[in-house]
Amino acid sequence: MEEIYNNSSEVTEFIRANRDLFEKELLSEAVNVAAKIHEILQKGNIDLLKNAEKLVVNVINQQEDELIAFAEQEGVAWAEHSLTVAFKLEWVQAIRRTLWRFLYQYDKMSKVEHNREDFFELEKTINDRIDQFLNTFFISYSRYREELLNQQRKLVEHLSVPIIPVSPSVAVLPLIGMIDEYRMQIIEEKVLMEISRIKIQTLVIDLSGIATMEMNVIDQFQKVLKGISMMGSKAVISGMRPELVTKMIQTGISFSEKAETRGTLQQTLKAYLENESVK
Repeated sequence: MEEIYNNSSEVTEFIRANRDLFEKELLSEAVNVAAKIHEILQKGNIDLLKNAEKLVVNVINQQEDELIAFAEQEGVAWAEHSLTVAFKLEWVQAIRRTLWRFLYQYDKMSKVEHNREDFFELEKTINDRIDQFLNTFFISYSRYREELLNQQRKLVEHLSVPIIPVSPSVAVLPLIGMIDEYRMQIIEEKVLMEISRIKIQTLVIDLSGIATMEMNVIDQFQKVLKGISMMGSKAVISGMRPELVTKMIQTGISFSEKAETRGTLQQTLKAYLENESVK
């Protein structure tokens, strides 16, 4: 069976010369993918039949670098367009089976006797190459999806820290929902950047949407307030709910040294905007 690799260009030409038959058998092997082949082409501009031939050529010619690069490219493309991984697995396994049938036909045509060791060596080499493609594809797919999800998560997290300017010097940060350590880090980062960017003199942090905070989060929040002061801005806290106030009293914690506290957001804004209009 070494002849197949010694004459890899001939094998490649044999498959290309019988491209229509190869594609027909491949589509009959991958029934589920065949039904989606045009949809995948339209959705991700991925030509499965063309790519199948490229994979076969890389495997037959033992083009390992090209094979790996192609697998990485395919992984990104499938992840980027949210294509079903199960289709890719079915497709590659169908390519594997179809390729073996064509190698068998080529071997019959060559009329060269081969021993068992040659066959198993060929089988191992080809299957290892295809498995290498699949492994690289899945790693590339997973890595890209993870990066994409992290980017989306960061975008959502930053959008969940809406700093709203209400005058040239006053801005409001309404906080709602659960606040954990990670989100408090995002809040700190966003607050300090926005103070610097839009020259906030007074930042009103409204806590009416926060029922309570864990002690470690309260500690981090105090650091945020300290950072606001160090940036030359004034922090004003409004809307503290009874549950949070009770917890702070019980633990002996107070925000008064680092921020002014007021009642509702409406009362706070009315007072500060009226002061600005007087100035």
